[in-house]
Amino acid sequence: MKIGVWIGVYIICRFFVRVAIAFVLVVCWGDLLFAAVYKYVDENGKIYFTNIPVVSRYHYYQAEPGEVKGQPAAVAELIEHYSNMYGIDGDLVRAVVKIESDFNPDAVSRRGAVGLMQLHPDTVKDMEVGDPFNPSANIAAGTRYLSRMLTRFNGNLDLALAAYNSGPATVERYDGVPPYPETQVYIKKVRYYFQHYKQGGS
Repeated sequence: MKIGVWIGVYIICRFFVRVAIAFVLVVCWGDLLFAAVYKYVDENGKIYFTNIPVVSRYHYYQAEPGEVKGQPAAVAELIEHYSNMYGIDGDLVRAVVKIESDFNPDAVSRRGAVGLMQLHPDTVKDMEVGDPFNPSANIAAGTRYLSRMLTRFNGNLDLALAAYNSGPATVERYDGVPPYPETQVYIKKVRYYFQHYKQGGS
């Protein structure tokens, strides 16, 4: 048999193997495949795609069938990743995201806080966030900031949440939770959902 024929047979076999692999992936891991797609272009122009953007250089590219941008299922994976990275309870981060934006990555407050964890402009600058609307970058920065507040206030959850809401300088000025109704209600809401998620709530 001529070499050209062998090459033709090889190409055809390789094509069918790829089709078979794709079929198995769709059947067995369809839920993972049908997810939001994120894109990253490196300094050499090489393009990378992923459905789990665990580093902030990835940016939302498009949605695959079955998911829309910022769907909580995808956000949950990011929360788990970054909460583990920064040594903080994932259910706490999830509760903060719930209260801050209700899992809307495009949320913008009247004070200019943006994204899933409602990062204020000063926090965006301090955390060096390139795109605060990017789910991965936003959760990474918000989780790291919340972890800092917990450390700064010696693990006191109420003070850390108060600092996240009204700023650490305000908490230190009042030497405790500030007498702001908004901040006090905020703490209660986050604590409620924190307990809710700890008990397996969705």
